[in-house]
Parts: sequence; C-alpha cells; structure tokens
Amino acid sequence: MASTQARIGQQALVVLDVALRVPCIFIIDAIFNSYYDPGSGWAGAMGKVLVRVLGILISSVVLLLSQKALLKFYTLFFAVLLGMAAVLFNYYATSHIDFYSAYYKAALGFRLLPRNGPTLWLGMAAVQLVFGVGYVFLLNLQSVFAALVVLDIMIPLWGLMIELPADVRQLVAVFSGLALALNTAVCLAMRLKWFYYSCRYVYLLVRHMYRIYGLQLLLKDTWKRIRFPDVLRVFWLTRVTAQAMILVYVVRAVRRESGDATGGAADGSSDSQGYLLSWDVFWDLTSNLIISGCDSTLTVLGMSAVISSVAHYLGLSILAFIGSTEEEDKRLGFVAPVLFFILALQTGLSSLDPEERLVRLSRNMCLLLTAILHFIHGMTDPVLMSLSASHVSSVRRHVPVLLVSTALFVLPVVLSYALWHHYALNTWLFAVTAFCVELCLKVVVSLTVYALFMADGFSNILWEKLDDYVYYVRSTGNIIEFLFGVIMFGNGAYTMMFESGSKIRACMMCLHAYFNIYLQAKNGWKTFINRRTAVKKINSLPEVCGDQLRDIEDVCAICYQEFATSARITPCHHYFHALCLRKWLYIQDTCPMCHQRVYVEEESRDRAAFSNNNGGYAAPQDAAAAAAPQAPGENQHGQPDAAEPPGDGAAAGVQAAAGGPGDVDNELLEDNDSIEYDEDEWSTLNSSTPIEEDYINDDTDSTED
Repeated sequence: MASTQARIGQQALVVLDVALRVPCIFIIDAIFNSYYDPGSGWAGAMGKVLVRVLGILISSVVLLLSQKALLKFYTLFFAVLLGMAAVLFNYYATSHIDFYSAYYKAALGFRLLPRNGPTLWLGMAAVQLVFGVGYVFLLNLQSVFAALVVLDIMIPLWGLMIELPADVRQLVAVFSGLALALNTAVCLAMRLKWFYYSCRYVYLLVRHMYRIYGLQLLLKDTWKRIRFPDVLRVFWLTRVTAQAMILVYVVRAVRRESGDATGGAADGSSDSQGYLLSWDVFWDLTSNLIISGCDSTLTVLGMSAVISSVAHYLGLSILAFIGSTEEEDKRLGFVAPVLFFILALQTGLSSLDPEERLVRLSRNMCLLLTAILHFIHGMTDPVLMSLSASHVSSVRRHVPVLLVSTALFVLPVVLSYALWHHYALNTWLFAVTAFCVELCLKVVVSLTVYALFMADGFSNILWEKLDDYVYYVRSTGNIIEFLFGVIMFGNGAYTMMFESGSKIRACMMCLHAYFNIYLQAKNGWKTFINRRTAVKKINSLPEVCGDQLRDIEDVCAICYQEFATSARITPCHHYFHALCLRKWLYIQDTCPMCHQRVYVEEESRDRAAFSNNNGGYAAPQDAAAAAAPQAPGENQHGQPDAAEPPGDGAAAGVQAAAGGPGDVDNELLEDNDSIEYDEDEWSTLNSSTPIEEDYINDDTDSTED
C-alpha cells in the first residue's frame, strides 16, 4: 500500500513538473511569433529587443531549473500574483460608487454577483481573505507579519463599507497597495541569495558535466531531466485544444447571430444546428488547426513529440503482435519524429504561407508514412527469418508475421494508387512511389527467403544449394535497392537545383549518398569478395568421397550430420561438409575445432595422412604413403551448430585444441581435443592467429587499502 502511494505521489510530481515547465515554452513561442515594428525609433527598437531577449533568457532559465528550484520559483511567482490581484481588486472596487450595479453580470452573461450592497461586500471580503491567506502561506510569513498583511489587504474594503468619500477610498487603496508591494519586495530581496546560489549551482553542475562527459551527454541528460518531449507534447496539445475551443465558439456565435438576423426557424431547429458542425466546417476547422500547429519551430517540435508518442506505441503494438523482444526494434518512437523534423526543416514548413503549408505538410506525412513502413519491415524481417530458419512448426507464430508482411505489401500499393489517381507527376510523387516500390521489393525478397527456408525445413535431405539461392535472392534485392538509391539521389539533386534548394537539403543529400549509396555498395562488394574467397578456399581443400568417406566413421563437427556424399578436409585433418565449412569461412578463416588457418598455399600444404574428427584417418586420394592410424581417443564435441553462420565470438564454447602439420613420421593421430601444447609451442604453430582468452581477470581494477 505504501509503495502504491509513493508511486502515485511520484507520478503526481512528474505531472506537476511537466505542467510547470509548459508556460515557459508558451512565452518563448509568443515572443518569437510576436510582431516586431522597426519603425518606432532607435530607443524604442532597443527597448523591444531588450525585452525580448530578457523574456527568452528568463524563460529558458526557468525551463532548465531543477524540480525543487522550479517549485520554489513558482511558489514565489504565485505569491506575487496573489498580491497583485489583491491590490488591483481593492483599487477597482473602491473606484466605483455603484459597484454592484456596474458588475451585475459577468462577461459570459452569467449572474455571479448579488444585487444588494452588504452581500456584495461580504463576498468581496471573502475573496480578499482568500488572497491574503494564500499570499501569507506561499511566502511563509511569521504570525505577526501575516496578520498585518491580511489586515492591510482588508482595510480598503472597510472604507467601502463605512461609505468613505471616493477620493479617500482610492487613497487608502493606494497606500495599502504600496505597503503590500514593499513587503513583497523585501521578501524577494531576502530570497535573492537563494536565487544566486541556485543559479551558481546550476552553472557549476553544467560546467562539471561538460568537462567530464562532453556536450553530447550533457544535452542528453538535460533533455531527460526536464522531460523536454513531454513538455513539448503538452504544449502542442494545449495550444491546439485552446485554438479549437476558440474556433468552435466563434463558429457557433456566428451561426447564432446569422440565425437571429434571419428570424430563426419556426421549429427551433436552428438551436440544434448551432451545436452541430457540418463536414465542410469541420474540415475547415481541422485544416486551420493543423496549419497553426506548425507555424513556428517550437510548434513543429511539439508536433514531432506527438508523432513520437504515436509511433512509439505503434511500434510496441506491432512488436507484441509479431512476438519480437528485440530492444533495437523499439526505436520507432525516436526515428519517426526525427525524420518529420528533418523534413520540416528541409522544406521550410513553418515559414510557408498557410495554404502552401498544409499541402507541404501532407506531402511530408506521406514520406514519413513510407519511412515508418520501411522501419516496420526492418522489425518483421528478423522475426520472419528466425521462424523459417529455426523451423518453428506453430502456425500461431507464423500467421501474425505473415499478416504484417502482407499489409506492408498492400499499403504501399494502395498509397501509390491513390496518389497517382489524384496528383500529377512531380518530384515528390516520384520519391513516394520509389519508396513504395522499394518496400514492396523488400517484402517480396523477405517472403521468398522465408519460403526457401521453410521448404528446406520440410525436406528430409540436405539442400546444399540453399545458401546460394538465398544469396542470389538477397543480392538481387540489394542491387535493385542500390539502383533506387542512385535514382533518388538524382531526384533530390534535380529538386535542389530547380525547385527548392537549401543547405539542409544539400546536407541530407550528402548523408544519403554516403549511407545509402557508398556504404551499401561497399558492403555489397565486400560480401561478394568474401563469398568468392570462401568458395576459392573450399575448392582448394581435398575432397573425400566413396569408400574413403565410409572409413571416416564420423559426423560433421559443425552440423552434427553424417557425410552422405562427400566431405572436405582441412590442412589440420578435420572433416566438414563443404556447405557448413563455407558458412564458417564467411566469418573467419580458422578451423572450427582447432583454430588453425584453413587456407594455405599449394606448395606448403601438407599431403600427409588425413585424420578424422576423432583421431582416425583415411588414405589420401593421390598418395598411398600414409602412416598407420593410431587408436582414436575420446571425442568431445563443443562446436556450434551451423544453422546460422556464427560470429567471431560464437566459438567461445568450443574446446579449442591444437593440431597442426608436422613431420609425417612423428605425427600422433590422437584425439584432437586431448592434444596439449605449452605457450611457446602454441604461439609457434599458430603465430598468425591471436589467442582468445576465455577468462577475464576481475581483480585487475581492484585496489588495496
């Protein structure tokens, strides 16, 4: 129970912290969007600039305050507001002789104030008492000073009750306000020392973090500490909600006035229609809200924060639906707002005219939608490959991923059809169509590879060409994707030169050329070279088949399957399937069992007798001068399974043993896992491959007292 209450209290503090920082964003946004008149003279211009800079500076400092300092600042701020409200209330009340008659109705037409004077005076006294008690409580005044402050606030009302002359009442209200202002100034001056030390503490903390962790971590820590995405999100939603309420109120007021001017309907239907919005009016209101929701840089950031929240929960829902637990796939809430903000900066969204801004925003949202679909495909593709490669037989695991993949194929087609049906061909439509076609191609490649792996899972024999077919399919898809990248670079260059060139667009084109063209081509060529080298290494190794294969009486140390047709022999005399060894050689050029080099030059290759994985041997095909086999030792398999090519660290669990070429007459064909060498002999035999330590000395960083 206590933990629940503590958690609720902590959440309430978080909500309060975010709510107290939002007004700072409103003030900064209002200052940036306010009209600046340069024709008011030199002194007036300097004064306006100074006020703007001071407002932005104070708002930024309050925005960056810690939670404790922020609460204390707002405590003083609300105390000052209550004092100002009490003073203005007294002065305004004493300035009107017929007070209750002048304020008989409020602004919206509701009767809030009573007619008779004594009741009105009692209500005013209650309001001023609330102001005084709140002022005293927020400033934490002592009992004597608190009583004097409340008395000072109530004195002008007493003058109104005893019907003093109007000029005397005004004079009493002025002196009461001066006394309250003096008390407020003294209280703030006494707390000026706290404000100085708070600012100094923030400055020293920022300088310390900058020197130790750098600017990037400093900005990241500040971003999280003030919960800036939540602040921007609340700012944008509050701003849009307020504008929506104002627009709806104005529309209903205009309809009501137009109905009164025409005499209204006899059946009273005009009253019901005043509260219902037609589709055209609703669309106009929505368009105006969207246009005003991205009219400045801060509002664009707020819209990006809202998009981040929507994309985050969309990504989590898709991950839960397809059954993925990868942490890297939860970055959709970060990728989507960054792309939206970059597109807004690239197209100058906030500086466009309202009508053009709406069109540009819709185009940016189409591009963002295609990017989100590409990211979702990146989330589903690993799950699809994992289910097919591991031969999962549960239909419930396959159906969600296949449904998402089908949707990723259908949605781009529908989007492209709708856009081509309503718009003429231009650079933007060409870019969206290219992204949609590229996504469809990725989905087709993923489903093709999935089908190949599933066919291999239902097959009872080893499909040696499976790896080649998968490589051919993926390579074809990568080549087409690379061509699309080149085409998109040309489309962007045309847009920058003839339509809307900007520095941000040029930077984005450089990033696109580096990541999507250069690196993709480099990685593709590297993969091709690695495969060609692996095939060359495999072809250089001797092959055993027929009777010699049956004499081995062993299994492949990678996949643990028997040798059906043939086997390849490494220079260290270990037997593997050609396909399994080729997958291993894609990653590293060492034997999976003893970590010796697999590929050696022809003139230095040992042509001696070949021992099997347990220490037995078979005579080579080109020579009969092989030594007699020794008694095989105990086999200890610790090799990884070859369903997927292991990485550099995948062989950490292999019981590595030495077994290298030596003199044929002195060769001991014992179990490779039982041969031991000392450190000098191992470094001599395996000088080209570094030794991987299987332990870490945890006492390295320990210190003694």
